[in-house]
Amino acid sequence: MAENTIKIPVGPQHPFLKEPCKFEFEIKGEEICGATIRMGYNHRGMEKACEDRNYYQCLYLLERICGICSHSHTTAFVQAVENLLELEVPKRGLYLRALVCELERLHSHLLWLGVAAHEVGFDTLFMYTWRDRELVMNILEEISGNRVNYAINTVGGVRRDITADQRKKLLEISTVLKERLAYYANIGTNEPSFIARIQGVGKMSRERAIEKCAVGPFARASNVDIDVRRDDPYGIYPELEFKVITSESCDILGRVVVRVLEMVESCKMIEQILQKMPEGEIAVQKVPRRVPAGTAVSRYEAPRGEDVHFVRSNGTDKPERVKVRAPTLCNLEAAAESVVGSYVADIPIAIASIDPCFSCTDRMTVLLNDNRRGVRVATWEELRRHGVDWYRQNKGIRF
Repeated sequence: MAENTIKIPVGPQHPFLKEPCKFEFEIKGEEICGATIRMGYNHRGMEKACEDRNYYQCLYLLERICGICSHSHTTAFVQAVENLLELEVPKRGLYLRALVCELERLHSHLLWLGVAAHEVGFDTLFMYTWRDRELVMNILEEISGNRVNYAINTVGGVRRDITADQRKKLLEISTVLKERLAYYANIGTNEPSFIARIQGVGKMSRERAIEKCAVGPFARASNVDIDVRRDDPYGIYPELEFKVITSESCDILGRVVVRVLEMVESCKMIEQILQKMPEGEIAVQKVPRRVPAGTAVSRYEAPRGEDVHFVRSNGTDKPERVKVRAPTLCNLEAAAESVVGSYVADIPIAIASIDPCFSCTDRMTVLLNDNRRGVRVATWEELRRHGVDWYRQNKGIRF
C-alpha cells in the first residue's frame, strides 16, 4: 500500500447494490488510488444442477440465473441445444423470440437508467424511467403471462404467439417510448447537475476496455464497436436494420447516452419485427428428447453485453455439461480500474455503471477429498444430501 493511503471495505452488503460483493478501495484523501473485488457470495450450483435434469428442466432453471436477463439466458441455451439437434426453428418463432429480446433490453436499460439517476440523487428521472418501464413489463406480462421470468422459449421455438390486439399495443408503446427517450437523451446531455456528477467519472479508455475484455454498453461507451447481433448474427437479426451505438466520451456520461440511444434502436427493431413477422408455426412440433452427442457454443447480445452458453451432450436426455459466461464477469475488472482517479462519493455510480449482476456471475464448485479417487467434484446428489444434512443439524429442519 502506498504511503499516506488507507483501505476502506465496501460490502459485501451495502446500500448501492442489491447483491453481495466486496470491494476494497485504496484512497488518498478523497481520491481512489486502487480497487479490488471479491466475489463468490452467491452460492448457487445451477450449472451442476443442470447435469441432473433434462433439457426442458434446465430451461426452467437457467431462466432463473437472472431476473432481468431471463430471456437472454434461455435464448442462448436453446440456440446451443437446437444446434446440436440440427433443428430449423420456424421463422415466426424466431421473430417472436427477437421481439421479447428487444422488449427485455428496454426493460433492462430503463431499470438501469433509473438506478443510475437515483445513485446521483436525481430521483425525478428515476421515477420517470421506472414509470416507462412499467409499460414494457405490462406488455411482457400480457404476452407471456409473467413480468420477469417470461418462460417464452422452448427448444425448437417459442411457447406463445401474439394477437392482433397485442401487436397494436406494442406499436403504441414503441411510439410513446421513442418520444420519451428523446426527452431523456436531452436531459442526459444537457441537465447541468446530472452532467456534473457523471461527466469524466469512471474513465475507461478504448485501449484499456479492449485489453480488459469489456463487453456490452460499457465497452461501446468506450468507443469499442462490438455487438454480437451484428458481428455474429443469430436468429432474425440479419434481416433487421439497426445501428450499433458507441460513444467517445469513455465515461459514465457515455454509458448513459449509449443505453438511451440503444433503446431507440430497440424500438425501431420492434417495429420492424412486427411489420416483417410472417404467419405460420411458432415452434417445431416434435422435438427429440435425447440430444445427439456433441458440443455447442451459443453467443447472445444480452442487455449487459455478450452472454455465452456452452452445452455438451452425451446422447441422453440430460446435458453432460452446461457452462454460462455472463457479461458481468467480463466487465468487473474493467469497472474496478475505471474507479481509480475518481472520488469516494463516485463509488456507487461508477460500479453501477456496468449494471452488475452477481447472480449471473457467481459460480460454485464443491471439491471432495476421496481416499480412493483423490480430489474430485461433488455430484449433484452429494450436494443435495449435504444441504439436507446441514439444515437438519443446524436448523432442526427435516425434509
